[in-house]
Amino acid sequence: MSAALELDSVTVKYDDVTALDGVSLTVRPGRVCGLVGMNGSGKSTLFKSLMGLVKPSAGTVRLSGMPPAKARKAGLVAYVPQSEAVDWTFPLSIRDVVMTGRYGHMGPTRRPRPADRTAVADALARVELTGLADRQIGRLSGGQKKRAFVARGIAQGASVLLLDEPFAGVDKRSEATITALLRELAADGRTVLVSTHDLHALPQLADEAVLLMRRVLAHGSPDEVLRPEQLARAFGLTVLPDGTPAPAPEGATP
Repeated sequence: MSAALELDSVTVKYDDVTALDGVSLTVRPGRVCGLVGMNGSGKSTLFKSLMGLVKPSAGTVRLSGMPPAKARKAGLVAYVPQSEAVDWTFPLSIRDVVMTGRYGHMGPTRRPRPADRTAVADALARVELTGLADRQIGRLSGGQKKRAFVARGIAQGASVLLLDEPFAGVDKRSEATITALLRELAADGRTVLVSTHDLHALPQLADEAVLLMRRVLAHGSPDEVLRPEQLARAFGLTVLPDGTPAPAPEGATP
């Protein structure tokens, strides 16, 4: 089975700062992969590399065998950003936001066709937002906002979904809803890469996990990656005599 996303010895630098250092990672179709690391570990840079928003100084990035720019043009990759990266005051309804996922299927006039409207309606139903479709996007709860952007990716027909901290600022019910939705998408054959700080929920969310600290420190099942000695390496913690990590400093909470 070919890789859905693949990074081979990828290094990204911002001036004199190395954000990613020789990162190699392969995730196959139909998998949910959790991305774990403290603030500043390179998670957001990894997402930008996959989206083609930053150019590696070394190494290669492929999505379904294509360079990121080509994969984006083909609509194969969708991105759910952190809440802080979105202007929630912009006068768009939920339906409008989801419809933006169909732009690659429309002509230059961006006029929705029946097939586009059907795809948007189906995506909204799948994330349980049909009844709120005409509400302005900023008037949603945190979990509903995340689901709206997942719906955009579904309507787009993307085979790879990248989610940057989708559980930040959402309640437990919304987290469970999003987790179930991501599992369903993986069962459909889509590939999901999701960064999260909620390590306790990782085994229920992900098939595999990656521990990142500018390099890949561990990649395997969630249980393997979440071993205390692995977390200590990534979060700069001390392992206590009982085998558990000591409390993390601010900004490094696992």
